[in-house]
Amino acid sequence: MAGYLSETDFVMVEEGFSTRDLLEELTLGASQATAGDVAAFFVADLGTVVRKHFCFLKCLPRVRPFYTVKCNSSPGVLKVLAELGLGFSCANKAEMELVQRIGVPASKIICANPCKQIAQIKYAAKHGVRLLSFDNEVELAKVVKSHPSAKMVLCIATDDSRSLTPLSFKFGATLKSCRHLLENAKRSHVEVVGVSFHVGSGCPDLHAYTQSIADARLVFEMGAELGHGMHILDLGGGFPGLEGAKVRFEEIASVINSALDLYFPEGCGVDILARLGRYYVTSAFTLAVSIIAKKEVLLDQPGREEENGSTPKTIVYHLGEGVYGIFNSVLFDNTCPTPILQKGSPSRAAAACRTG
Repeated sequence: MAGYLSETDFVMVEEGFSTRDLLEELTLGASQATAGDVAAFFVADLGTVVRKHFCFLKCLPRVRPFYTVKCNSSPGVLKVLAELGLGFSCANKAEMELVQRIGVPASKIICANPCKQIAQIKYAAKHGVRLLSFDNEVELAKVVKSHPSAKMVLCIATDDSRSLTPLSFKFGATLKSCRHLLENAKRSHVEVVGVSFHVGSGCPDLHAYTQSIADARLVFEMGAELGHGMHILDLGGGFPGLEGAKVRFEEIASVINSALDLYFPEGCGVDILARLGRYYVTSAFTLAVSIIAKKEVLLDQPGREEENGSTPKTIVYHLGEGVYGIFNSVLFDNTCPTPILQKGSPSRAAAACRTG
């Protein structure tokens, strides 16, 4: 064990004691302790994170997982994943500082944001983070000036038009521009060591993975022709974290494995990694929030009248959190949290939501 964890990082529960049991105990305790506002809180089952990791290793045995810190930067999550040997994908200085503070070495950090502030690049240089991403000439010039010893990964665009959260409209170089960028890097004496892509979050198109890996092979060959030491393939992320997704993780893994066997066969000397966030943590976290009000409203749908002639009604519940706070994933990720009523006290009700 690497020594990232201590007993104080966790609350241990008895075998057979479920997340729902814990939520009922916590919400009941909160309602009895105060008559005032009770803040929303998360309960995390870190055992789920560990199980997800072993599932990943089983399904994608050739791929090294890097955790995307911006997805969930809870200390418990970071320490568990560090203990499991993951690398970390950081988007900015604060995230690099955070993972290095718990003891993660610079060799296990990639600064994967292709659009970085100069101060962030200088921080990476000062603290030994050498693996950086880029997708344009301006970004390359910033790295040449502020971190000339960096090892660069060229981020390429993908066809993510069917993804719930497409990213290629703002990140990724087109195949037509890759040779020029590789030539520019060579002239600037900056080493490009690999290729990355991201098919977007919630991608239902399995062919997108195959095509992206095929495109990466072409860019590898361009880089090798120009004298770059190409040896890293970054598969990005966006893998589903909940059961019931349109495309299961196991199906995605099967397609990726087939494409890797074809374009980057075992023994080719390429280090393959992926950057995962929601895959690890979505199913592990449950949110507890207070129901602060309720009201009856008319359904008001044409043709929907009960036998006595009255319009049917429904109940609308108001929670202590909204879509501009903890539930922002409803707006940005097209998610629909599943509510579970916790009846801990006749004077106060709470709802638990599986986040996603």
